[in-house]
Amino acid sequence: MFQINENYLQLNESYLFSTIARRVENFSASHPEADIIRLGIGDVTLPLPPSILSAMHSAVDEMGVKETFRGYGPEQGYAFLREKISEIDFRRRGIDISPDEIFVGDGSKSDTGNIGDILGDDNVVGITDPVYPVYLDTNIMRLGKSSQIVLLPCNEENGFLPGIPSHHLDVIYLCYPNNPTGTVMDRKQLKQWVEYALENRSLILFDAAYEAFIRDNDVPRSIYEIEGATACAIEFRSFSKNAGFTGLRCSYTVVPKALKARSVDGDELPIHSLWNRRQSTKFNGTPYIVQKAAEAVYSPQGQQEVGNMVAYYMRNAAIIREGLAEKGWTFFGGENSPYIWLKCPDGMDSWTFFDRLLQECHIVGTPGVGFGSEGEGYFRLTAFNSHEKTAEAVERIKKWEY
Repeated sequence: MFQINENYLQLNESYLFSTIARRVENFSASHPEADIIRLGIGDVTLPLPPSILSAMHSAVDEMGVKETFRGYGPEQGYAFLREKISEIDFRRRGIDISPDEIFVGDGSKSDTGNIGDILGDDNVVGITDPVYPVYLDTNIMRLGKSSQIVLLPCNEENGFLPGIPSHHLDVIYLCYPNNPTGTVMDRKQLKQWVEYALENRSLILFDAAYEAFIRDNDVPRSIYEIEGATACAIEFRSFSKNAGFTGLRCSYTVVPKALKARSVDGDELPIHSLWNRRQSTKFNGTPYIVQKAAEAVYSPQGQQEVGNMVAYYMRNAAIIREGLAEKGWTFFGGENSPYIWLKCPDGMDSWTFFDRLLQECHIVGTPGVGFGSEGEGYFRLTAFNSHEKTAEAVERIKKWEY
């Protein structure tokens, strides 16, 4: 009989957000009258901006005409989008990233999970705790639970920022602004990690999916703002949260040509060509219609509309922060991020707090322990709902006698 990849048996039985959905579904079935407000999963609620919709409509019309119909596109992404990304996201900010170093994908979740395809099985991988589950789960799928996966504790004592390790790590996952804690690294802190990676010839996998929410000028929007980072880092970005593409699926990954790795024979090889080979083999490219929608994000109108969407969600974050402060609870994040990391009151564990908040306030959040053991006793709230629903949720919390 054929065999399975037994590393999958080492995973939790269910993905975190699937577990949450099941619990909420069961509660709703037994309490159909409950008006549940969802501040849990990081899904957006605002509709797509007009300029993006218009671009999609035009692209759909093109697909109905023989002369403008498109089948398979380039696996790396169409030039029209890669050039806009290069110019507006990087070169205008003084960062020299060329269009052919950009790979358009269907989500940062996919690419941060798939990047392991081109990495060796003997690497020691550092992953923050708490962490977005995909980083840890996909490494367990590939390596199993072993000493090769090193968890870097992020807690209240260290400001939820990992300390520079005294031991060697080959690959390091960093996500800033952070999901789930909402914390950020300033320029000096990120520079220390780049210096560590350069000294140890390590690779940083930098998830910048929430860079659009940064308000502090001392917080880098890209790791490539740090000198030397193109020789040690891959950056992942997404259109999901800033432009509302959670249902459209579009992202991009930057793999600089200066980035090199060693083979077992000691030869230095460009990571760029390996990722290109991987994508050409396993990915047929993001749909043309979706890439035209993403291109519209970079138009003057699109930039204004997307900026308004981000500001809307950050206003929600402020509403949550103000309410929690009035309640007297301890919390983090929400200033350069759409996530608020709440310390569960009275020493409650994460799942107990989840159940009580759902049952007594009809509010859904995410238990911190679902992001790792260091998340026990904490809880994540998101700003991705309407102003009205967010304000109502905060009022319920303020009145809650737990």
